Amino acid sequence: MAISVETLSEAIGARISGVDLRGGLDDATMNDIRQVWLDHFVVVIPCQDMAGDDQIAFTEWFGPRQEVRTVKVVDEGPQNFMYVANKSVDGMDGVLPEGEMQFHTDQCYYKTPSRATILFALEVPAEGGNTKFANAYRAYDALDDSLKERLKGLKAQNVYDYDANATVKTNESSPDAPRYEHPVVIRHPETGRPVLYVNRLMTDHIVGMDKAESDALLEDLFQVLEDPAHYYEHVWTPGDLVMWDNLCTLHARTWFDPSMARVLRRTTVAGETPRAAFAAAA
Repeated sequence: MAISVETLSEAIGARISGVDLRGGLDDATMNDIRQVWLDHFVVVIPCQDMAGDDQIAFTEWFGPRQEVRTVKVVDEGPQNFMYVANKSVDGMDGVLPEGEMQFHTDQCYYKTPSRATILFALEVPAEGGNTKFANAYRAYDALDDSLKERLKGLKAQNVYDYDANATVKTNESSPDAPRYEHPVVIRHPETGRPVLYVNRLMTDHIVGMDKAESDALLEDLFQVLEDPAHYYEHVWTPGDLVMWDNLCTLHARTWFDPSMARVLRRTTVAGETPRAAFAAAA
């Protein structure tokens, strides 16, 4: 099956048309989709009519599916989906129901972050609730050589307190909140390219660095990562399936009227522990 690919921005993203994801696709077509994903980091496949089983099958083609870890969304059995929603769906409460959400990468506060995230749009507000996707390859490349040298060997602690800072970072996190230290610059496991792997919502501090120095360095990096020159903003339409590479992109949500329904069905592909791109500076 031939697919049609349209670039969404200079920085990141591509739209694929000419496919119907119901019932699965042949391996050749899925390999084509995978290559578009690796080349453009975010893939939008519009005009789909997918049941949950279709989304699971699509997700598992890319690797083992990862169950929901941060929040418990079902009382028993496998947690196949998480609904990013401001209403209950199929007897499950939605999570992250409303408000702006700062840039982040999914599950960077665990040893093994998600490799990929897939969202399928069921209901969307008439305005707002868009998702911004930032290119962390491009952000790293934009740094000057002296800053790149300074980042070698550094690690950052990532923390996510779902109750206290679900969408906007606060100064306090529960000591029980999941947390993990990852290199500030990682090497992408498939492309081999260096990636700037910190984010405003979940990165707490640079390990072993004075707080003031850490805060200043992180803010400099966040400003580069969040530069509009490095991101694409997706305006959702029901039936959109969006998949992104969770290791080389960040994403954020814009505000929307909480009285309007916003329901996205989420699945993730399990990943591995990110590795540092470079050895520590001498």
